[in-house]
Amino acid sequence: MSGVRDVLVLDLGLRSYAEALSFQRALAAARIAKRVPHDVLVLVEHPPVITTGRSTKADNLLASRELLAARGVELFDVERGGDVTFHGPGQLVGYPIVDLTEHRQDLHWYLRQVEEVLIRGVAPFGLLAGRVAGKTGIWTNDRKLASIGVHARQWVTWHGFALNVTTDLSYFDLMVPCGLPGVDMTSVERELLERASGACLAPSPTLGDDVRAAVVRSFGEVFERAPVATTLEAIAPALEETS
Repeated sequence: MSGVRDVLVLDLGLRSYAEALSFQRALAAARIAKRVPHDVLVLVEHPPVITTGRSTKADNLLASRELLAARGVELFDVERGGDVTFHGPGQLVGYPIVDLTEHRQDLHWYLRQVEEVLIRGVAPFGLLAGRVAGKTGIWTNDRKLASIGVHARQWVTWHGFALNVTTDLSYFDLMVPCGLPGVDMTSVERELLERASGACLAPSPTLGDDVRAAVVRSFGEVFERAPVATTLEAIAPALEETS
């Protein structure tokens, strides 16, 4: 990929939603200020949390705060687009901090690009995923596999996507996912198990890592960037300058 610009890939591992939200806001501010010279793909896994976006209707959260607390689920209202969704263990969450002035200043184009990243990212596992007209995210077998909700300021994006890999899908019963009544949420694991004719197979111990690697590769392909791993320590000085 000679001559192609880099995209920094930062894997934060398991982090609380509050910590990751604060971090991506600071990183977006640093990207706007050009303290960070490259786009950054932040990957993370969260403890159970429900987030509501700018389009969320109150009736789409079906559980009370008391019930959420009893199940160990946090609740956050954030600035991203979209409706209510869930993040939790077994899910690959990606927060692309992308400067669209270096790509195309069009949020609809950007959303389609993120969808394409995920469509290509699950393809190596034999999953044929695609779009549904008028709805953001990706589907397979008429089930929703990933949700997307973004925000941008001065054409720099944050928030992003949540791809269900080995996610406990029962958490989605606490809401009307993405404000879509009757939607059937699925995961990479569920689809692979059903493809195996319901055989009682143990989840692959490397499935999460394999999907993560595939999504990183597809992100580089779709956004025409060379993925380069980075660390929190390497990025921290740029954040301190903008704090």
